[in-house]
Amino acid sequence: MMATTDHLPLITMLLHVARVIFILLEVLILFNLLIVVHELGHFLAARWRGLYIEKFGVWFGKPLWKKTINGVQYSLGSLPFGGYVALPQLAPMDIIEGKADVDRARLPKISALDKIIVAIAGPLFSLLLALFFAGIVWAVGYPVGEGDSTTVIGYVLPDSPAQKVGLQPGDKILYVDGKPVSRFSGMNDSIVWDIVGSEGDKIAVKFERDGKVQTVWVEPYKAHTRGWRRKSVRQLLISPAETPIIDKVEPNTPAANAGLRSGDIVRGFDKTPLYHPIALL
Repeated sequence: MMATTDHLPLITMLLHVARVIFILLEVLILFNLLIVVHELGHFLAARWRGLYIEKFGVWFGKPLWKKTINGVQYSLGSLPFGGYVALPQLAPMDIIEGKADVDRARLPKISALDKIIVAIAGPLFSLLLALFFAGIVWAVGYPVGEGDSTTVIGYVLPDSPAQKVGLQPGDKILYVDGKPVSRFSGMNDSIVWDIVGSEGDKIAVKFERDGKVQTVWVEPYKAHTRGWRRKSVRQLLISPAETPIIDKVEPNTPAANAGLRSGDIVRGFDKTPLYHPIALL
């Protein structure tokens, strides 16, 4: 047990490093995908309009692989930073793509329309890629935190506007400023959104407690800001309900001696129900 405890800082550091590396890999993959799809748009438009295509490369640097197919040299570089398509009939890009193997002066002239189509095709493919991912998110959904999808109050800041009118953890908010709410944060039908967008000195908050529906009028809090800072928004200083789950129990502590373990859900403390981890602090 002591050996495991002694190695905890090292394990934590390694996990943090691994997490950073994973994030960097994600960024690198998405960056390369965006650039390659963008260049693919230029490539396909150039093929469609009959332009001379010299090279199409994924990544830069010394080629790891290259092959000429139908007069176009395809390559895979050694530096994973995007890609390119060499179109000598357009603006020269020798610094990025390398010196052209053909005499540009001998290539046929292309019309302004062809140039516009090829130039627009890249951004168009980038837009289509974004719409593709947006469609996936719309169809599959995206992760939503427990606190974002509830209207139950988890914590009320002491001496806050909400506490002054009697709102308590466990209260389920139904309406804010006369508008129904279905979640705590986000746009449109959320508690935060309707508080920020409310007008008047006080806000009507309808909530349910122990099966009874009640309404209170709350004077929202708005922090004072100076001229150069971003203006603050109206708040009630409440937090959404979140299940308090024990992440880790240190050895030889009162919690460990009492039998608490990682993953345990804390339902209450000192005979008081808990609706948010911050209430334990």
